Amino acid sequence: MRAVIMHAPGDVRVDDIPTPTIVEPTDAIIRVTAACICGSDLWPYRGIEPVNGPTAMGHEYIGVVEEIGDEVRDISVGDFVVGSFVASDNTCEICRAGFQSRCIHQVMMGGVGTQSDYARIPLADGTLVKVEGDPTPAQTRSLLAASDVLGTGWFAAVAAEAGPGKTVAVVGDGAVGLLAILAAKQLGAERIIAMSRHADRQALATTFGATDIVEERGDAGVAKIKELTGGYGAHSTVEAVGTQESMMQAIHATRPGGHVGYVGVSHGVELDGLDLFFSTVSLLGGPAPVRRFLPELIDLIMSDRIDPGIVFDLTLPIEEAADGYRAMDERRATKVLLTTEL
Repeated sequence: MRAVIMHAPGDVRVDDIPTPTIVEPTDAIIRVTAACICGSDLWPYRGIEPVNGPTAMGHEYIGVVEEIGDEVRDISVGDFVVGSFVASDNTCEICRAGFQSRCIHQVMMGGVGTQSDYARIPLADGTLVKVEGDPTPAQTRSLLAASDVLGTGWFAAVAAEAGPGKTVAVVGDGAVGLLAILAAKQLGAERIIAMSRHADRQALATTFGATDIVEERGDAGVAKIKELTGGYGAHSTVEAVGTQESMMQAIHATRPGGHVGYVGVSHGVELDGLDLFFSTVSLLGGPAPVRRFLPELIDLIMSDRIDPGIVFDLTLPIEEAADGYRAMDERRATKVLLTTEL
């Protein structure tokens, strides 16, 4: 089958590799109908994370179940499914507490690879959610977003305690940050401040519900948030980048007693204890428990109450995946969808 393989930083190819088979009785094999490139895929692409030999890429996926293991009970062959970027049993104590991304039996789908024709999904009953009905093309794109960026943005907004009467600031204008804006709007936030310097992303942020745009970064960005909030800072702040600057910008833009939801994959982030102590904010984040939110998100998508799929601004066949990586790396695309249908 075809699969996107990263051989070295900047070196992405589509190779022919063996089609996956059932390994554990709790596995399912799906025919991937669409996958996409994540902002976190750019860390190894840029050489910021090591690439230790040829690596199968991708962790976001939708598709049709082709085969199931002997112990799979809730998912059937022929089901159209959405799964999280972390496989989980959805039954352990951590899962039941709503943190399926830290399941005691978790499997990171990035270690499996889903930018391919087929994918093996571990812990299929706990990971996959069946979609009822026949999705439209627009709904299908949105369902793919639910597999990671929508679910991650949603978790960020929930972790930041976005809600009625709240002012929410979003640091990061990639797909996750943009969909955190959508989530904050759905959760009832009164005011949503998007921090972005890119006109196309500012327009999308406004479409998703942003009421204000701040182009400044760092201390200047914090000062602007304080200015817009009468000196107080935001009640809720989403950090969706993962750098030292973005994390400190998020913490300092949040008022005392406020909440920061951080979902950017951290690289080189260090927190000064005294600074954090006097910030007096709550921090919650990490890998998003997308599986917690999937049933609700699928319902919102299939009833056309949200349209997160418009975050995909470039669609390519899987054979052109390298072009998609380049486009995202060069910020010519916000989010790239890869089709596998011949």
